[in-house]
Amino acid sequence: MNFIHPPEFKDQTRHKRIERLGLPKKVILPLSQHTGVPSQTLVKSGDTVKTGQLIASAKGFISANLHASVSGKIVAIEKSIHPVLGSFEAIIIESDGHDNKVFQEPKRDINTLSNEEIVDIVKEAGIVGLGGAAFPTHVKLSPPAAKKIDTLIINGAECEPFLSCDHRVMLEKPKELIAGIDLVAKVLGVKEVIIGIEENKLDAIEALGSALFRVKGEGCPSTSLGTGRVKVVKLKTRYPQGGEKQLIKTLLGREVPSEGLPLDIGCVVCNVQTVFSIYEAVYFGKPLYERVVTVAGSFLTKPKNVMARIGTPAKDLLESCGFIENGNAYKVVMGGPMTGVAQYSLDAPVIKGTSGILVLDKTLKVEEENECIRCSRCIEACPAGLMPCMIGIGVKNNRFDIAKSYEPLDCIECGSCGYVCPSNIQLVQLIKLAKLK
Repeated sequence: MNFIHPPEFKDQTRHKRIERLGLPKKVILPLSQHTGVPSQTLVKSGDTVKTGQLIASAKGFISANLHASVSGKIVAIEKSIHPVLGSFEAIIIESDGHDNKVFQEPKRDINTLSNEEIVDIVKEAGIVGLGGAAFPTHVKLSPPAAKKIDTLIINGAECEPFLSCDHRVMLEKPKELIAGIDLVAKVLGVKEVIIGIEENKLDAIEALGSALFRVKGEGCPSTSLGTGRVKVVKLKTRYPQGGEKQLIKTLLGREVPSEGLPLDIGCVVCNVQTVFSIYEAVYFGKPLYERVVTVAGSFLTKPKNVMARIGTPAKDLLESCGFIENGNAYKVVMGGPMTGVAQYSLDAPVIKGTSGILVLDKTLKVEEENECIRCSRCIEACPAGLMPCMIGIGVKNNRFDIAKSYEPLDCIECGSCGYVCPSNIQLVQLIKLAKLK
């Protein structure tokens, strides 16, 4: 399995504690923030809503609920800017500044909850994978009876450059993470739990290891983690270590089949922020309406990790970090620099899968594209064992039949191929086109 080693660029924010932003004046909540069918609107323009109120429901099994991230008035339900899709139908709420919540915050006694009730709580809370893929979490927690899950992997790799939001959650909320992991392990009935963290986060490894030791001594709400079947594993720092398939291969030596899923080989993988959201939903009834986002890069006087409400415009986060707008900024990217999406407007909102907002300067600008020289570096770098150059050549020549013969659907869009290409060919974009045909 192949990996690359891009510069980390994490020192800007890795030591910055999570800061809670003030309430945004307006939030834009697209109905598509997850893998699967978009949510279905339950409210209308002019309605008054509270923070955490269900405003759009899951439509089908692979879909997710959507909740108001501020209290206030719905001023429009219309097509609006989307950080990944360009534009999409969205619910726009004008904040009243009061943050009146619809859910109860006192801690819930989870000992009375069945596994089915825990899954229902996760579904109602609208929780999706917060590592980027945004796959509805209740689906992961409900594998078909024929799929026997024996291992739960907690993804704390956070291998993308610049990003440190997961790192900070592991440092600042270790006990809560262990409680969330316990819930997931109980629901799945797994034999083993592995928490994978890269070696550039030794303090997080120590924090979670210490929290796990304390929990084992005190006893868990369920029996999942009290049996010694959970371990924290130090991973080598490399990219894309955090991809589900790559993490499974590294930790277990198992390979997910072509176009298959981790559950096909007995695994479920959850990101650390996803697990923290599960903890908050089950223990406190809190829906997913905020997440930790890294704001970093150039032209920022105060780069930070911030707890941001879903739907907050990117410009609000940038302003809170002292963004100095000038002509030297090359791109503003939502996500990491390898897999993120460049934005055409700073009004683009934070969505559930937004891990970072990065300002990149012109030193990171991609040079002019040249013809493929058949050097095979993209093949050597591909963690999925594909031939990106051949897919790209097929697409460029409008021979999608040839492109499809090289299995573009197995591409995880990590960007490694484009990163190493000496001809600066935008291979991931070409592979995305191949996937659509």
